[in-house]
Amino acid sequence: MTAPILRSMLSVPGNQQRFIDKALNVPADILCFDLEDSVAWDDKPAARDTVAAALPRFEARGRLLCVRINGLDTGLAEHDLAAIVGPSLDVVNLPKVVDAGTIRQVDHYLTLLERTRGLEPGGIRLIPWIETAAAVVHAYEICAASPRILGVTFGADDYATDSGVVRTPEAAELNYPRAVTSNAAAAAGVVPIDTPTTEFRDLAKFERDLTAARHLGYRGKFCIHPTQVEIANRVFAPSDDELAWARRIIDAYEAGKAEGRGAIALDGEMIDDPLVDRAHQLLDWTRRVAARDAQLGR
Repeated sequence: MTAPILRSMLSVPGNQQRFIDKALNVPADILCFDLEDSVAWDDKPAARDTVAAALPRFEARGRLLCVRINGLDTGLAEHDLAAIVGPSLDVVNLPKVVDAGTIRQVDHYLTLLERTRGLEPGGIRLIPWIETAAAVVHAYEICAASPRILGVTFGADDYATDSGVVRTPEAAELNYPRAVTSNAAAAAGVVPIDTPTTEFRDLAKFERDLTAARHLGYRGKFCIHPTQVEIANRVFAPSDDELAWARRIIDAYEAGKAEGRGAIALDGEMIDDPLVDRAHQLLDWTRRVAARDAQLGR
């Protein structure tokens, strides 16, 4: 199955009606209404009701609709799911996942809700967070725990708190867990989504973070402000230079094969099958991005 285009995943506080209203016009690939970190404890029941009422308003607008629920350890997760599961919900964003057992618990509860509410079992997908040292150790089994898994999000701040690493501006200390998460997602065939950039006004830093994440194999970004969305959509799509490179590689390879050459080179570089496959992947990625943008009316 081809992984979906999830370049931008915009978090929207579930207790802020004005932010929910503004999100109607933001071209994010996935809107994630938050019931967890951005909502104070006493506000969570009201936020749950607000999000449940908002979901039908966003249905059929092209983007996926997601809710980040509270963790299983809070005692709130089942109440969150009972309130939000319905035909408008596409994805549940699951925080504080430790291992595959967490996924199986939520999968089971979702199946019960889907059956009792006349929904297709398995239709609601999951995007878990990998944000603890234990979750990094179990990253692949989390990504492969259920057919519901659509993608996985790395959470740097919670990971740093849990593991004891010291955050630095260069973020070199995050290279290992970011790479492990991305690799696990690739192995499981799901979309790796990078950690939020909390300095939301520093768009230059945001773009640097996007570029670094893309180099590590990420295909999307968890955005915390609408101004970040367009930049994420642009960076997580092949550039004009990449497309030109891909076409030259494919043209040179096909010309060489037509001439019966066993060894084919371009600009001093040998062209082998993995390089050609990469070029085809870039062209396919471009086509799927264009289709996604058309779906969003962009």
